[in-house]
Amino acid sequence: MGQPMMDVQERRLVGRVLRASTVGFDCGTRGSRLDDLHTFGAFVKTPIGDEQQGTFAIGLIYAIRIDDDPLARELVMASMVDNNALIDQRENRMVPVEIGVVNVGYGVDGGLIQSLPPRPPMSLAQVELCPVEEVYQFTQKCDFFRLVINAKEVPSDELIAAAVRYASWAYPEAERYEYSVRCGRYLARLLSHDLKRLAHVLELIKPSRADRQYAT
Repeated sequence: MGQPMMDVQERRLVGRVLRASTVGFDCGTRGSRLDDLHTFGAFVKTPIGDEQQGTFAIGLIYAIRIDDDPLARELVMASMVDNNALIDQRENRMVPVEIGVVNVGYGVDGGLIQSLPPRPPMSLAQVELCPVEEVYQFTQKCDFFRLVINAKEVPSDELIAAAVRYASWAYPEAERYEYSVRCGRYLARLLSHDLKRLAHVLELIKPSRADRQYAT
């Protein structure tokens, strides 16, 4: 079986906030830093207001965008491209990679709440992966599924399935099956009016070998 790839004692910086609302936020990072921290369905968090207050938004990565720039367009059109030029463009480009995050909860006073945060994070606030213990604690309930399903411009079915598979690695192996069943039962109630969609989401939740790369 796969193992969680994140050292729970290590802060794992995903990026910094570019723009935000209470519904979600976009953060940016250098293209050369794009790695297993930037995973579709990953749980991330960022402080709200003064970081010392301990209040933070919790979200799910739902999109990773790599926009072009004038130099990238020029290199694409070139008949031959020097490998050093490609490396330099990826590492030193002025346009950041953007990561879209939909908010599904927040932390305050040591507790985790599955609801939209009371206010958005500030620009340039650090965004990092939620540690394993927070993912485990947060996913004891499935109420955040409703926020994902109702979110606009989000691939909600795929995102819920990815989040479930991602979160499963925060659970001891003996608890993973029970966790998946609990999620499936909640989805059955939530999507009882749309059986085709329900069947699709449940099929997506099934674990695969690719899930071993997920980090919590």
